[in-house]
Amino acid sequence: MNHEEAKITLRRLLDLRYVGVLATSKADWPYANLVAFAVSDNLFEMIFATPRQSRKYENLSANPHVSVLIDDRSNDIADLKDAVAATAIGTAVEVDGSEKKRCLAVYATKHPHLHDFAHAATTAVFRITVEKYIMVSRFQNVVEIVP
Repeated sequence: MNHEEAKITLRRLLDLRYVGVLATSKADWPYANLVAFAVSDNLFEMIFATPRQSRKYENLSANPHVSVLIDDRSNDIADLKDAVAATAIGTAVEVDGSEKKRCLAVYATKHPHLHDFAHAATTAVFRITVEKYIMVSRFQNVVEIVP
């Protein structure tokens, strides 16, 4: 897969998947959670929401470096050769004010069913600035996609 094909595949993957695996770390051990995410048009901003009373929020407050895994596996043996996975590597910041409003608009487009959760006073909205995606297909074909 060449770079242009990889970008098209990445766009399709990010558009079709609603949930990814967010990895955070406060100290020594990574912590992984499922998160509903949305991406900006240019793919290099990811938005997610989380309760402020959560381990993920605590970890993000201590260390903003994150990764998010998005994949199209179906839990079938064929996934070893057919699945595509992309890992977004970046820095997460809690947004507020007009930036929060902008991010919530992006998030609402993909997750209208999460409106009440995303707008709750107890929920924090984060924007990840993605430094790069590492996409793996056919089990060992690796492509890096940068802005």
